[in-house]
Amino acid sequence: MTWLPRSELPSGDVCIRVQFSSLNYKDALAAEGHPGVVRQLPHVPGIDAAGIVEASHSDQWKPGDEVLVTGYELGAGHWGGWSQYIQVPAEWVVRKPAELSLRQAMSFGTAGFTAALCLRELQRHDVQPHKRPVVVTGASGGVGCLAVALLAKLGYPTIAVTGKEAAHDWLRRLGATQVWTREQLLALDRDRPMLSAQFGGAVDTVGGRALEVLIRSLDVNGCVAACGMVAGHELALTVYPFILRGARLSGITSALCPRPLRLEIWDRLAGEWNLAELDRLVTEIGMENVDDYVGRIRHGNLQGRVLISIPAGQ
Repeated sequence: MTWLPRSELPSGDVCIRVQFSSLNYKDALAAEGHPGVVRQLPHVPGIDAAGIVEASHSDQWKPGDEVLVTGYELGAGHWGGWSQYIQVPAEWVVRKPAELSLRQAMSFGTAGFTAALCLRELQRHDVQPHKRPVVVTGASGGVGCLAVALLAKLGYPTIAVTGKEAAHDWLRRLGATQVWTREQLLALDRDRPMLSAQFGGAVDTVGGRALEVLIRSLDVNGCVAACGMVAGHELALTVYPFILRGARLSGITSALCPRPLRLEIWDRLAGEWNLAELDRLVTEIGMENVDDYVGRIRHGNLQGRVLISIPAGQ
């Protein structure tokens, strides 16, 4: 593997020596040059990075600061975290919470950050633990497994939906009350604008028909936090669930999350939402293994989070 010299990095206020990044579905698309993610080549993927400030032209940051960057244009319009160094605008940088190590921060990464945004949205819409269960689709993936673990930590009865039979016991150990196959969820579908009300809320990471079923199956004033579309980007719905049951559909954007909310979420993940079992969710790899894992995530053959350890820069 060849590492580019720092002089070839894109311009930025802050230069960070990266210690950890991660693998997300968006990174896999970027690694394959997907035009919806990558605007021009050459390109460096990696929507997550955690490391130590090497140099700074901003008064906000000084050499030696432990920091992290998630979202914004990192790994998409801007070269990303699969690099020994990144240079980014000062406003993209977040100080690493003292309660988290750099490794733990990247074990959460964009996936944990997104899961926490979803949970906050359910709470904001008064989805309570003592009501009907909350469904998590794509539960064996990065966002999904962290959503299951966070919901369980806060006492929510949770139905984890996954296409991976081998992940069922693992998801129960993370705290899922029930584990369903994708077919079980989709079997609820009927040719009706609304279905039987049985879910208090949902974290949907897949979109498509599963999202349609979830919205039509919400209890009164239930909420779906939607953050993915690997199963489809279109919805065939009527307004009935929204008007007759007060259903809420909340879209979750982690990349464009406002800074005050971004800091709030990291404080929560470092504090009352921190996960003692975080290491059980993570597979750590080196850059030499990335190509293999890109193929696995693109074909749906990964479970949990993939953490990438970056070798020390020169």
